[in-house]
Amino acid sequence: MADKIVVKAQIREERGKNVNRRLRAAGKVPVIVYGGGGESVSAVADLKDLAAILRTESGPNTLFAFEIEGVGSDDVIFQDRQIDPLRGRLVHADLRRFSKGEKIEVTVSIHLVGEPAAVKEDGAMLEQQLREIKVLCEPANIPDSIEVDVSNMKMGDMLHVSDVKVAGNVEIQEAPDTLVAALHTVKEVELEADTEAAEPEVIGAEPEAAPEGE
Repeated sequence: MADKIVVKAQIREERGKNVNRRLRAAGKVPVIVYGGGGESVSAVADLKDLAAILRTESGPNTLFAFEIEGVGSDDVIFQDRQIDPLRGRLVHADLRRFSKGEKIEVTVSIHLVGEPAAVKEDGAMLEQQLREIKVLCEPANIPDSIEVDVSNMKMGDMLHVSDVKVAGNVEIQEAPDTLVAALHTVKEVELEADTEAAEPEVIGAEPEAAPEGE
C-alpha cells in the first residue's frame, strides 16, 4: 500500500479578495476544512501539493493527511474545488474530514480489462455504456477505479452492474440492472445502386407537341 500523502498548511488569518490575490500570486491556495464533528478551519496550502493530488488516478477521491501548523493533522478528501476557467488553475478548495467509521458516497471510474475473442476473431464491437459508478465506503477504502474483466464475454452478452465485483468494504450505489457493457455484431449497411437512371429534367424545356390527328 502506498504511503499516505501529507500536505502541510498554515492558518489563514487575513481574508478578502486582495489577500487571496496575493496568496495565489505566491503559489498558495485558500482552503476550508470542515466535517468530522469539528469546527471549520480556514487555511492556506501550496498549489503544487494540491494540484499533484488532483492529477493522480483517484483525483479528488484521494484520501490524504492535511497538516495545519499549530492545529494538527486530519485525513481529508476534496469535497469541492474552484478552478479558474481561463487558466485551468485551482483557486480554492473545500476539504472534508471524517469521523471514525464514517462512510462517503463517491464516483469512481470503470475500467474494462481483457478482450473478448469475438472482437479479434469475428470483428465484434465491445461497447461500454457506463464509465463511472457510485460507491459507498469509508474514505480509506475508496478504490482508485473498478476493473471489470470482459475477456469471457461472448457475442450478444450484456454486462450489468449486478455483474460488477467489488471489495466487501465497498457498496455499489447504482441500480443492479444498469447496463455496463455489451458485445454485439457490427452491421454493415449495403446500399443498392439504382439500375435505372432517370433522365434529368430540363427546367424550362418546351413540352413535345402531340402528333396531328390525336
